[in-house]
Amino acid sequence: MRQSRITIDVRMDQKNHPESIAWTATDSGVKEAQQAKAMMLAFWDKNKKSALHIDLWTKEMMVDEMAEFYFQMMTTMADTFSRATAHSEFVAHMKNSASEFKEKFIELRSKEKRS
Repeated sequence: MRQSRITIDVRMDQKNHPESIAWTATDSGVKEAQQAKAMMLAFWDKNKKSALHIDLWTKEMMVDEMAEFYFQMMTTMADTFSRATAHSEFVAHMKNSASEFKEKFIELRSKEKRS
């Protein structure tokens, strides 16, 4: 049986806020740790039938970057749901919701900059 390992290293400040996030994966083909400003990791607990998740972001993560990260994650979740199910109507709804999220965020930021 083949096994792969993903390692995530999070450096915290004195208040336990993430200062840096680095990750490596044995199957990535990249030997150096990859730096990240944010991460979302989720697991499905089959016994409790609930999601367990870790959401972290560093102090350097800007609001615009966070919005783009969420948009991309929402789109990725829709793509994954598409591959896992035959529910194309729900996939379209998820992608439309992601696009609406991004459009509304851009509109809000534009208003903020004008103020």
